Amino acid sequence: MTTKPLPREAALIVNAHSRSGKDLFEKARTKLEANGVTLLAAHAVEDPETLAAIVREAVADGAPMVIVGGGDGSLSGTIDELVGTDCVFAVLPLGTANSFARTLRLPLDLDGAIAVIAGGVRRRVDLGMIDGDYFVNGASIGLSTMIGETVPHNLKRYLGRVGYLLWALRCSISFRAFRLRLDDGETQQELWSTEVRILNGRYHGGVELSDTADVESGEIVIQAVVGRSKARLAADWYAKFFKLRDRHAHTEEFRACSFRVETTPTLKISIDGEVLARTPVTAKIAAKSVEVAVPKTV
Repeated sequence: MTTKPLPREAALIVNAHSRSGKDLFEKARTKLEANGVTLLAAHAVEDPETLAAIVREAVADGAPMVIVGGGDGSLSGTIDELVGTDCVFAVLPLGTANSFARTLRLPLDLDGAIAVIAGGVRRRVDLGMIDGDYFVNGASIGLSTMIGETVPHNLKRYLGRVGYLLWALRCSISFRAFRLRLDDGETQQELWSTEVRILNGRYHGGVELSDTADVESGEIVIQAVVGRSKARLAADWYAKFFKLRDRHAHTEEFRACSFRVETTPTLKISIDGEVLARTPVTAKIAAKSVEVAVPKTV
């Protein structure tokens, strides 16, 4: 594990459309500079569709570190711009679930996250990939994808994970199980499932779903909630949310560098909270593809 210090210069790019972004942008800029981080540029971005282009410009202009503030969707949508560069990716966790920040063991409060950026170290980690699209944390197929695609923004903005739960109850009425087929090049699996999680890290939706997925493992983890029962899916989320002893009783996990993932019927895929693909796809690991800012103790 590297202990190389973080750069003291950075570009700050905050998704002001995220749950906390607009309120915290000015505080973040002031606190970063007070902690000795020189900001080469600072952007409060109202249109999330422009985030990737602004990050790309910051990297091209030579910023040694890019600080992205927002939720997991903002991080996943911009991480591609740093792959293959020497630029460090730093996170301000301003979203609803903040799964990638949890995976990196970052503080979830603004002061704590800024302390890491000002005094932490670099760490090179894996990214996941769905076909050619990099993601930081996880992708999903099933009910959570339906929720992510249809949940009203204001419900998510003001109620956070409680809002997701309320909307999940509504979506579950029309949801149906599906057939899942996995092929890692050596072994094929086929089973009924109500939800599939394609994991680079342990967390998805802010909940620790896997004990084995890790951003330094060099493998992608596919976790399937098995069977056709929606009650079993609900029980799985409940058990994992509250970290019960039998929290993995309803799931099976498969590990490899790459999987071909197919479903019947064809289903949409949510990538770090944004619906961006549909089956069939190839899910794989991109080992050690980006440097991130982490606490010294990680």
